[in-house]
Amino acid sequence: MGGTVTAVSSNGTYSFTKPNRESITLLDGLGVEGDVHAGVTVKHRFRMRKDPSQPNLRQVHLIHEELFEELRAAGFAVAPGQLGENVTTRGIDLLGLPTGALLRLGDEAVVEITGLRNPCAQIDGFQKGLLKQVAGRGEDGAAVVRSGVMSVVRAGGVVRPGDPVAIELPDGPHRPLRIV
Repeated sequence: MGGTVTAVSSNGTYSFTKPNRESITLLDGLGVEGDVHAGVTVKHRFRMRKDPSQPNLRQVHLIHEELFEELRAAGFAVAPGQLGENVTTRGIDLLGLPTGALLRLGDEAVVEITGLRNPCAQIDGFQKGLLKQVAGRGEDGAAVVRSGVMSVVRAGGVVRPGDPVAIELPDGPHRPLRIV
């Protein structure tokens, strides 16, 4: 069970999109080296206003590349990094992973999935109507969020496009992902 890293992105300033890089370095317990969201405590502007001392459960943002293909079919042009993710993957059902799943990215880096990325109005600012494509309600009325998953770094290392991604599921009953 695994997939591949197809792109890596980071940005040292607050911006919705993140430029693609040849590699990124994950720092244990911090996030992506040089990325504005790296840190032990929360770096998301809205969350910092509420409580700047809360732990940063959003150190590394991952999105599955297959989402971009679905969005293209719906008339939207979205490429890796444009939704603010740090790591774009292929071949992994990121949204179906349980809380606490570990992803080994390349030879050394390991991230732990903490939850779903909350979709925000900035997505519509990027492309009008896009927010409805990545967030909504299922037939049962439950929230459906497809804007990626958030994680924390458990082991640092360099991550590059083409690196393999291996999945390790947690023991015990699996907890579904919630927005973090």
